[in-house]
Amino acid sequence: MDFSIIIPAHNEQDVIGLTLESLVKQTLRPKQVVVVNDNSTDDSQRIIENYCQKHDWITLINSKSSNKHLPGSKIINAFYKGFNVINDDYDVLCKFDADLIFPENYLESIADHFSNNSKLGMAAGFCYIEKNNHWVLENLTRKDHIRGALKAYRKQCFSDIGKLKPSMGWDTVDELLAKYYGWEILTDETLHVKHLKPTGVSYNKASKYLQGEAMYKMRYGFVITLISALKLAYKKRSFKLFLDYISGYFKALKEKPEFLVNKEEGKFIRNLRWNGMLKKLK
Repeated sequence: MDFSIIIPAHNEQDVIGLTLESLVKQTLRPKQVVVVNDNSTDDSQRIIENYCQKHDWITLINSKSSNKHLPGSKIINAFYKGFNVINDDYDVLCKFDADLIFPENYLESIADHFSNNSKLGMAAGFCYIEKNNHWVLENLTRKDHIRGALKAYRKQCFSDIGKLKPSMGWDTVDELLAKYYGWEILTDETLHVKHLKPTGVSYNKASKYLQGEAMYKMRYGFVITLISALKLAYKKRSFKLFLDYISGYFKALKEKPEFLVNKEEGKFIRNLRWNGMLKKLK
């Protein structure tokens, strides 16, 4: 099974070498790795170039963009710079962050999951962060959700969902649409991936309303948005975040940005969310 991997990277000189080294050591070598150096001002380019010289299946693309680290649009726009140059002959397409260390059997294990289940559209392991010299689960979301840092898509699933949306919420709506089109999603708890920079540490302050906006654009409706915002804020132990999420939702309700899904997909997503919440109450 052939893997093509795209890694957007912005000022990742301290970690990108560790990520690439862990991919070089995989028991199943990826067919192609494209690193998109997205407007880095540090030593990232030189480190990536060193790996390109040693491994002809690693490619560097230099891209110019804003220095603002906004979740969603910036990283997906960089992803597409890589997507536009990859060889189309792959079975699984991965979007990985530039601050991950993968266990050596990671790609081989993901390939086995795809090979053993033709209905499997997306698969991944789990992110772990270092706390007090111990690697612990980065527990930000449900265990059946694939983190945006380490997405792997079967080629047909990636096509069915309309590829990735350059918006906050891209890493949630992709799974919801995959389910809408009949694909299954798998998370493998045995695959522990070291996440070297906790999620969101470098996000720009201007991004604080984008989560609520994303809930609007996924057609959640107010009640599901309210419940989702409460859960997210509780997990992050911040009431202020809850206020930001709700403010972002009402800001979007007023400004009416383009939805990420059509009405039929939105209805499916709301039903899926309600069913999930009702199951937890039983």
